[in-house]
Amino acid sequence: MNSVTRPLAVVTGASNGIGYELAKQFAQNGFDLLITSTGAAINQAAQAFAALGAKVETVQADLATYDGVEKLYQKIQDIHRPVDAIAINAGVGVGGDFARETNLDDELNLINLNVVSSVHLAKRVLKDMVELNRGKILFTSSIAAIMPGPFEAVYAASKAFIHSFSEALRNELKDTDITVTALMPGPTDTNFFHRAGMDDTKAGANEKDDPALVAKQGFEALMADKDHVIAGSLKTKIQGNVSKVLPDTVNAEQHRQLTEPGSANK
Repeated sequence: MNSVTRPLAVVTGASNGIGYELAKQFAQNGFDLLITSTGAAINQAAQAFAALGAKVETVQADLATYDGVEKLYQKIQDIHRPVDAIAINAGVGVGGDFARETNLDDELNLINLNVVSSVHLAKRVLKDMVELNRGKILFTSSIAAIMPGPFEAVYAASKAFIHSFSEALRNELKDTDITVTALMPGPTDTNFFHRAGMDDTKAGANEKDDPALVAKQGFEALMADKDHVIAGSLKTKIQGNVSKVLPDTVNAEQHRQLTEPGSANK
């Protein structure tokens, strides 16, 4: 396929982790790419995806800011190609005791990136998709969306927002050919826990799922028009499905066992 007939996918947070693997899935399945992250590592990622046959455009932008999202959307417009799929994936975590330990600025930045930028970008892109009556959106949520998250309280709440938002948009768009899917991974082997200051937690220290597997399952769910997918290992899938039926108080206590500071040594 040439660049006229190849579909275009946009992936945010694509320089590493699940975002990198999602972009790789799109490239391996015949998509050209527009990828973004805050740092220069996005350029090395672009080379890897180009080697898979994709035409790759990059944007360095801080999506936790209004201007960063607008910069990405301007690039989308400048390409003059419809967005066939977008993975709204960029996100960050903050670990620790909300009342006594964590930093407010860090948590407001988390909300800006995980929640505000997702709404902002979806607002821009969906208007264009509706005009063409086509397109696919994948939101990276988490199994943390279906359980309260002690010691990552704001993060878990942000992912609950994304899950609810994704399901609501899907319902609003059911009379169109636009599909919306929520990707819900469990603990995954990325730099998330280190960046969140959670190296000394059970969740940070325990064995985690392969981001390539999570991304493959997410991509397949998106292509199959599923509303959501609990992605990763069988253990994660079981944990996620059990959490759906347990009371919030029980889920919160179980989550605490994994995320309490110092729990890695207990």
